[in-house]
Amino acid sequence: MAELRDYTSLRVGGPAQKFVEVGTEAEIIAAIEAAGDSPVLIIGGGTNVLVSDSGFAGTVIRITNNSLKPEVDACSGATLTIGAGENWDDFVATSLERGFAGLETLSGIPGTVGATPIQNIGAYGHEVSEFITRVRTYDRVKKEIKTFTNLECEFEYRNSHFKTNPGRYVILDVQFNLRQGEMTAPITYSELATKLGIAIGEKAPVAATRKAVMELRAMKGMILDKTDRDSWSAGSFFTNPIISAEVAAKLPAAAPQWPTSDGRVKTSAAWLIENSGIHKGDEHGGARVSTKHVLALTNAGNATASDIVELAQVAKAKVYEKFGITLEAEVNLIGLTL
Repeated sequence: MAELRDYTSLRVGGPAQKFVEVGTEAEIIAAIEAAGDSPVLIIGGGTNVLVSDSGFAGTVIRITNNSLKPEVDACSGATLTIGAGENWDDFVATSLERGFAGLETLSGIPGTVGATPIQNIGAYGHEVSEFITRVRTYDRVKKEIKTFTNLECEFEYRNSHFKTNPGRYVILDVQFNLRQGEMTAPITYSELATKLGIAIGEKAPVAATRKAVMELRAMKGMILDKTDRDSWSAGSFFTNPIISAEVAAKLPAAAPQWPTSDGRVKTSAAWLIENSGIHKGDEHGGARVSTKHVLALTNAGNATASDIVELAQVAKAKVYEKFGITLEAEVNLIGLTL
């Protein structure tokens, strides 16, 4: 019986009732149909999931399919169709090596291509939805292939149609449109601009930007490393809260605030946590707040899923008590709640 701790970056999680690895589209669909109406958990790299110690009472399908179908045009750039099981950062690196720009700020994010549209991953001023043209899925309800345009994906900050309809759609492949070029779009994220030695709004070489992003992520323990237990995490555990202007006005002046297009304000989950009394290195059982980045909850070596979720509950409670803001998990919780 497969222990899910062996397939997740947090290295926790109990047994799967049934575990299947699939490498082709036909195998993916066959595994889904074989599961019938029983619960199904789809995983790729297992980097954004926290599974309970009791495991998963259903079928776990691990997608490992890989495919790359480029269509290059000298004017418009490239259309790349990538299988859901492809390693995300390997794809980013390959796209840059081939002369395509756009994904460099999303370097180093762990996981597979199929997971990226679900969460609408983002970093350093960009989200993956900027580059996705379509997502091809298998609809478990209608038992048929369903293709979504970018608009139909209903992308929002760390959200999508797939995330709001959990369990229904299994992503088969994702199509991206990338431009050809050696320079980035204007850099809008101050930390990255500083690292590159440029002013906000200036452009930078794509290769240098990827290198800078990878170094920044490594400094925060956000690059998976078997020897670094600060990287035994699921990345950022909480999303940055989007709050009303009235709630934002009550925050201390030092709290980061980014106005959104709908009149609300996004603030920093990391700042809220650190200023609520939680500190880097705080421990609960075998779980620990990363010593490098307060937003990452880690397995210090012998953590259980319960240890990690209880540490998350402490952080959530302290932020609410201090600021009246409810943090939401970015990590996909399986058999657990906050």
